[in-house]
Amino acid sequence: MGVVLNIENGKREPASIKDMIDLTAADMGRVNELILSKAGSDVEMIPEIANHLISSGGKRLRPMLTLAAAQMFGYSGEGHVKLATAVEFMHTATLLHDDVVDESGMRRGKKTARMIWGNQASVLVGDFLLGQAFRMMVDVGSLEALDILSSAASIIAEGEVMQLAAAKNLETTEDEHFAVIKAKTAALFSAAAEVGPVIAQATRNDRAALRSYGMNLGLAFQLIDDALDYGGTSKDLGKNVGDDFREGKVTLPVILAYRRGTKAERTFWKRAIEDNVIDDAGLEKAIGLMTRHGAIADTIGRARHFGEIARDALAPLEATPQKSALIDVIDFCISRVN
Repeated sequence: MGVVLNIENGKREPASIKDMIDLTAADMGRVNELILSKAGSDVEMIPEIANHLISSGGKRLRPMLTLAAAQMFGYSGEGHVKLATAVEFMHTATLLHDDVVDESGMRRGKKTARMIWGNQASVLVGDFLLGQAFRMMVDVGSLEALDILSSAASIIAEGEVMQLAAAKNLETTEDEHFAVIKAKTAALFSAAAEVGPVIAQATRNDRAALRSYGMNLGLAFQLIDDALDYGGTSKDLGKNVGDDFREGKVTLPVILAYRRGTKAERTFWKRAIEDNVIDDAGLEKAIGLMTRHGAIADTIGRARHFGEIARDALAPLEATPQKSALIDVIDFCISRVN
């Protein structure tokens, strides 16, 4: 069956976040310094585990959103660097916790921390990073920014529990799945984008625009990840293709293929997801059923829909290099599949 999505460059240049990287380069340099400083500890295992994941090549989109959004409204203080670092620590902590919950073996092309140091150490270092994130939020001195990011931390945890409760449940509806990814992934994108205009003392409408942009960008980002798990490559995913399938995750391509399938096909899905009867042949069959029923294509279509909502959220705002760069991020996230 092979790979079903073409994620190569094709005939046109892929979307790029080069402008975003360039605009935030100086501030990201300071974020990276602060990351190294705040990940330090006299407890030797803490920096070892933290740096294992922090230095493993993530694009750091979320802190860049915070920096660009603050710049967009003329912020000139130091707080955006601390908030961006806090956002990255929150993200890293959730990855450490996710890998334990999902029993994952690979993350960004490397062994997960839990595979090297064990589950307990991974969870506890994730907790340490969350604590450091909250200390930096307090240092900034903005109660509103603290409220936004602390609320996001709570919502992310709720999303994790929602996903756990829905694990291997093929009766999960599309709406229920969107509720999970809205909490688990999109909430942090939304908070990361909103705290920039908050500390820049932008208008309520401007804050709402960035909040909506981040939320819908996060939904699009996660849906593309869901699609790539069945049609990408290990290089693009930073993990093995089909890991979601092997872990019995009920993502949108599975939901759509199951609901659109015949009785015999639904029996296959139940054996694979609910009974954990999984092998490479099963993955090939799953991809074939998804292709037959348009499940991957429709997942990408829904991602594009949320991408357009994110674009429209920014439309009324004044044209700036940062606004253009934020729009490029939407195109980049979706262009991971062609």
